[in-house]
Amino acid sequence: MTERGKKIFLAICIITPFLLYCVYYYSIMVKNAPYRFSDFESITFNYGLGDSLVNKFNSRTGDYQYVNSRDSTIKTKVKLRKDDLLYLHRKAAELGFWNFPEEISGKGNPSHSTNSPHYYIEFRYKGKAKHVLFDAQNDESPKLNDAAKSLITEISNMINDTRDRDLK
Repeated sequence: MTERGKKIFLAICIITPFLLYCVYYYSIMVKNAPYRFSDFESITFNYGLGDSLVNKFNSRTGDYQYVNSRDSTIKTKVKLRKDDLLYLHRKAAELGFWNFPEEISGKGNPSHSTNSPHYYIEFRYKGKAKHVLFDAQNDESPKLNDAAKSLITEISNMINDTRDRDLK
C-alpha cells in the first residue's frame, strides 16, 4: 500500500467515525440542554429593602410595579420583546445563573442587615423553574456576588429601557 493510500485508510477508519460521533454526541447535548429558550415561559423579578419586595415585574403579564422617588407606588405595563427575553436568557446562561444556589444571603455574617436590598429572580420554563433570592449585602463569595449583581443590572436595565421606549 502506498503512503497516500495509508493516509486515506486512516482518515476513513479512524478520523471520520470520530467526527461523526462528536457531531452526534454534541447535538444530543444541545437538544437536551436543561434550560432551553424554546421552553422559556417568563421572568419574575422582585426587589426591595429587607423582606418587603415591593417592586415587582412579571414578563408573562407585563405587570411592573415600582416605588418612585416620592414613595408612590406606580403600576404600569412593560412588555419585553422576544429578542429582549432571549438576550436575558443568554446573559443568565453566560453568568452561570443555573448554577447559583437558591439563596445568596449574608445571614451568617454579623454585617447582615434586614434593611439591605434583596432581589428575587425567577426564570420559568416548561416543567421547571430556577429562582434565586439575593441579598446585596452578602460578602461570602465575591465572584458569585458579581455575577448576581451583573444579572440584576441587566434585567433592571432591560425593564427600564423598555418602559422608557414604550412611554415615547
